Amino acid sequence: MTEYSMYGAVPLKTIKQALLNARADGRLDRVKMVDLTNCTFDGHIYNTRRVMEECLAIKPDLIFLWDEAWFGFARFSPFLRPRTAMGAANDIEAWIHDPKSIASYEKQRAELGKNPSDDLLLKTRLIPDPRQIRLRVYQTNSTHKSMSAIRQGSMLFVKDVEFHTVEQQFKEAVFTHASTSPNQQLIASLDVARRQMELEGYGLVANAMEIALAIRQAVNNNPLISKYFRILDASAMVPVAYRQTGFVDYLAPGANWALALKSLQDDEFCLDPTRMTLVCGTAGFDGTQFKGILASQYGIQVNKTSRNSVLLQSNINNTRSDVAHLIRVLSEIASEVDRGLAQGGANAKKTSETRVKSLMQDVPNLPNFSHFHPSFRGDAGSKTNEGDIRTGFYAAYDAVGCEFIRLSDPEIDRRLKAGPELVSANFVIPYPPGFPIMVPGQVITQETIDFMRKLDVKEIHGYDAKEGLKLVRTEALAKIGKPRPAAAPKLKAAS
Repeated sequence: MTEYSMYGAVPLKTIKQALLNARADGRLDRVKMVDLTNCTFDGHIYNTRRVMEECLAIKPDLIFLWDEAWFGFARFSPFLRPRTAMGAANDIEAWIHDPKSIASYEKQRAELGKNPSDDLLLKTRLIPDPRQIRLRVYQTNSTHKSMSAIRQGSMLFVKDVEFHTVEQQFKEAVFTHASTSPNQQLIASLDVARRQMELEGYGLVANAMEIALAIRQAVNNNPLISKYFRILDASAMVPVAYRQTGFVDYLAPGANWALALKSLQDDEFCLDPTRMTLVCGTAGFDGTQFKGILASQYGIQVNKTSRNSVLLQSNINNTRSDVAHLIRVLSEIASEVDRGLAQGGANAKKTSETRVKSLMQDVPNLPNFSHFHPSFRGDAGSKTNEGDIRTGFYAAYDAVGCEFIRLSDPEIDRRLKAGPELVSANFVIPYPPGFPIMVPGQVITQETIDFMRKLDVKEIHGYDAKEGLKLVRTEALAKIGKPRPAAAPKLKAAS
């Protein structure tokens, strides 16, 4: 989503293509799990049931790990629950035991023929064989992010028909990354959160959604505020290709909950109503700058920014007074912008237009993942883009095998044209947008360098501007993956 410097969700077609490529290379057995974030920080919600069913149609024993850190509250909304991992898993389980499911599968199998092309499989909403499915679904919730738990209070939900075969390994993994001495305060807060949501959750979540809709309506319909700010609707956040029902927004003319429910049931992606992307670039503020103003001057905290927006979230704690406070603040800021432009004359107007154009139009293209260097590909097939990211990660620990080149160094441009290839030794993650634009072992392309040079954010994890990009040296790349020579036998001195 280049216009707003965001990455959205992963289209199902992309996931299916990856599975089909692995199958074409004879490597589908190596694909064990699909790991996706639902919903994304910006509010994109997957059609979890459709994703799992279509993937299971290609590989019936796939494991699914859904990171629903910010979506735990959705369990307590009858509209959103089917889009959660556990909600979808329950629906799939019921479908498996429905006698009609086999007939549906057999009908589609006959229609597709014995050897359907990949192109046909990508275009078809695939139905899995209910007799072959091994339903294995895991869902994480950061309870503290949307419910009444102490910071770090989180839960992991399991619906796995094979759990008895991995239970010990599962517990070992938890103890490795957590502690065998549980924090009683955290556990107590999780119990409180669970009890509260069991008793009041449906009303609390409905109120959070109502608050969010009230904020959307107040911001976008206010004559003064809407001159400089707006909250993006679903049509701006979800490309039309992924809104098959044609749903536009919760507050569009003629919209109602029946249309919203239809979107939640059928569309590939829909937008979490409690998340509000407020565009501030049209007022001349970048996201980081505006976040600082809201926090320091008005006591309003936001978690995420983009180049030209901030993310507002309503939760079970918000009230109508919060709506009034936010609208008053935005109205006050809009008045200041309005007054500054009116009093500043032509120069102020020109400066503002230049700033807005920089934030809203002259935005850098978001780079896509390129590919792993052959040293990290091993015996990977020709169609998959897999790579050994673990080896790439630990290559950065070899100081002699790494080098640094500054972004301004013409050596980068020379190597992009003539080689040798630039291979990242680190994860490089600018905030915003908060996604890796380089991963260990990845070949760096012109697209990524152009993006890095246009970035004007202060926080970039994995990158120090004084030192430059950390790269794996060509000589070190040549050694990776090759067996080490056997050590020479030690000679014992004669007694």
